[in-house]
Amino acid sequence: MAQLSEASSIPVATIKLYLREGLLSPGTRTSPNQAQYGLNHLRRLKLIQALVKLGRLSLAAAGDVLDAIDSDRPLIETFGVAQRAATRVADPAAIRDTELERVDSLLEDWHVDPDGCGRYDAAAALTALKDSGLNATEDWYRRYADAALAVAEADLDLVDAQEGRSAKAETVVVGTVLGDALFAGLRRAAQQHVSYTRYAGGGAGSPPNR
Repeated sequence: MAQLSEASSIPVATIKLYLREGLLSPGTRTSPNQAQYGLNHLRRLKLIQALVKLGRLSLAAAGDVLDAIDSDRPLIETFGVAQRAATRVADPAAIRDTELERVDSLLEDWHVDPDGCGRYDAAAALTALKDSGLNATEDWYRRYADAALAVAEADLDLVDAQEGRSAKAETVVVGTVLGDALFAGLRRAAQQHVSYTRYAGGGAGSPPNR
């Protein structure tokens, strides 16, 4: 285990926690106090750490998505598990019907679960945006929906490029959970780029350069 810790840069205590929680399978016992771990353990350990640390999943949620990877569930069900694990639960009471209708208009040509987390989370976000005073146009909403659809196409292209159900399922989980973090980071970088190209001239109303 000490070697596994060194190879993964993950403390032994954390590895033991993952073993106790059933997230990492036990090694092959070589003596009463020692076990042998292989490359599959190292790979799974790094996946667990990514889900918990970068994806910010609880240990229970990480266990759910790992179980989905290892199961023979259809990929669409695995997507559902990953989405529920990676998505905060919106309070339906905080969502106005008008914003839910706006979301439905954006998704009118999409095959979407009416009780899915995406639909309700989008409506909750629109409710909060409107309450904050943001004066967004219909074009702004449409461009967000178009960007989301383009990213979803890229996600599924990546899944389709994998060989075998296990590899596809792992890509579903990684792409869903860690893809959120990747897209958020790229969005921040893109905002910096676009703001620089628009405001770097220092004209009236331009923000200071950083």
